[in-house]
Amino acid sequence: MAAQRRPGGGGPPWASLGVPTEKASSFGPSARRLLGRLAPHRLGVVAVLVLGVVSVALNVVGPVILGRATDLIFAGVLGRQLSAGISTAQAAADARAAGNDTTATLIESQNVIPGVGVDFAALGRVLLFVVAIYVGASLLAYLQGWLLNGIVQRTIAALRRDVEDKLHRLPLSYVDARSRGELLSRVTNDIDNVSQSLQQTMSQLLTSLLTVVGVLVFMVVISPLLAVIALLTVPLSTWMTRAIARRSQGQFVAQWRYTGELNGQIEEAFTGHELVNVFGRRAEVEADFAAKNAELRGASYRSQFVSGIIMPSMMFLGNLNYVAVAVVGALRVASGAMTLGEVQAFIQYSRQFTQPLTQLASMTNLLQSGVASAERVFELLDAPEQVADPVVPAVRAQRRGRVAFEHVSFRYRPDVPLIDDLSLVAEPGQTVAIVGPTGAGKTTLVNLVMRFYELDAGRITLDGVDIATMSRADLRSGIGMVLQDTWLFGGTIRDNIAYGNPDATEEQLQAAARAAYVDRFVRRLPDGYDTRVDSDGGAVSAGEKQLITIARAFLADPSLLILDEATSSVDTRTEVLVQRAMARLRSDRTSFVIAHRLSTIRDADLILVMDGGRIVEQGTHDELLAAHGAYHALYEAQFAAAQS
Repeated sequence: MAAQRRPGGGGPPWASLGVPTEKASSFGPSARRLLGRLAPHRLGVVAVLVLGVVSVALNVVGPVILGRATDLIFAGVLGRQLSAGISTAQAAADARAAGNDTTATLIESQNVIPGVGVDFAALGRVLLFVVAIYVGASLLAYLQGWLLNGIVQRTIAALRRDVEDKLHRLPLSYVDARSRGELLSRVTNDIDNVSQSLQQTMSQLLTSLLTVVGVLVFMVVISPLLAVIALLTVPLSTWMTRAIARRSQGQFVAQWRYTGELNGQIEEAFTGHELVNVFGRRAEVEADFAAKNAELRGASYRSQFVSGIIMPSMMFLGNLNYVAVAVVGALRVASGAMTLGEVQAFIQYSRQFTQPLTQLASMTNLLQSGVASAERVFELLDAPEQVADPVVPAVRAQRRGRVAFEHVSFRYRPDVPLIDDLSLVAEPGQTVAIVGPTGAGKTTLVNLVMRFYELDAGRITLDGVDIATMSRADLRSGIGMVLQDTWLFGGTIRDNIAYGNPDATEEQLQAAARAAYVDRFVRRLPDGYDTRVDSDGGAVSAGEKQLITIARAFLADPSLLILDEATSSVDTRTEVLVQRAMARLRSDRTSFVIAHRLSTIRDADLILVMDGGRIVEQGTHDELLAAHGAYHALYEAQFAAAQS
């Protein structure tokens, strides 16, 4: 192809390791934007919150009731050791008289009845009530998880749809400027990571936050003094978590950036596998892979290690808190300020209080990884889009195929000149051949006709209508294009040909296949037109792939045909046959033919010779040869090469 190389496009596998992404936005805005995508499911989110509140409330009430069971058991065990028939006050006085002040305090504070053992009926009622509470809490938690899972998956499905729609609105320049592997990594790996992060953190995050609030309330009610002791570690743990999280967030961003770059490098090396082996560059490709893999390993190690030290640190602070509460609580029981059941309940609350804090800390790495991936997805969603179609697009009154360039100027980069003030007219039914050295702007010219790129100045009209005022779908529906780089999708040969016109009949499809000389080799295949192929060709050769793409264009029956080195991969004999078929196809439509082999365009109605984005010569084959200019030099060079 003779178009100027676009920025970031193409190149051998060892020439590029992927395009680095731009600097990611901060954690807070991206996290809020990600949560904002839950807005369409407000009612479901409210239901999840209500279920979470009730479930956590039931779980939080449990230790208080279990503390009552502990008090019943302790009072019964202590009561059976005392003489029956005396009052609680008398039993306490006897204990003091014997020098057992602590026992006396316990008898008074625990409501011990001398001579009476454990009240198993009351204990059974308490335990059954606790079981009912925990079963109810579990059922509500299950329902909450089921609802939240549905909300998250619908949100991620909507995100995937938005990304898919965005890809179709992106200009070709955006795709050309980025490694395909890196772009695909955002669409697949990053979205999957966001899904997993939301799924694993949303429910646990909500439950943990509600548990912290509920437990704190009960801790203050039971003992303000112990609550203060338990809260002493919170500021320290919060500071520690934030300090570590700030360091790990950048590593998570780097981890997913390197993942995208490594995907790009692998995709290029796999696509150009034959080229790598032909030029003996396998060792260099492997070295590039090893370097990128080492960068990814380093970023992954640093992100996981830094974020991973949060949980052990939180557990250490939680254990210190537990020891302090146990010691002070025991002293409070001994002094009669609290019952044993209250201390037991408070210790459980202390564990319940530190456990969600530890869980929140352990989720930090998942949350940071998910938000880092979300940032990359949002960067894609925020990318500049191609110019929107007009609200009321213009429509061609008739489809004759007249194309006019009027003072057209275009550059891929503002500082690199390419096409300046170009004007030409292709009349209906004409075959216009475009030749010139590599980089002259030949393919760029037809890309502008297709509106793959927008003009910098001037305009292009199709049948008198400015293509910028037409919808892209309407414009391209009347244009058939056969590229030098063939493309087949996964499916049968029949499916690939029918892609040009899905409504075509089987007779029309086979007629197009015969015109493009596809039928002659398809008949030799075991499955015929049902033979499965893909982008790599599968059961067909490179030349046969190109014939299938030509048949696809034949079936579309467009008013404007663009052939970009359409026979470059076929043998000479087949090329002659295809040229005849294309001559019939071009007989009643306008055709742009980009060619390097000048022998294939001798019969063109108009030959444009381009150089540096300008038309330096134009005329018929005989006229240009007689002029002894640029075309004559190209022709002589090819003829001399053929003779030698």
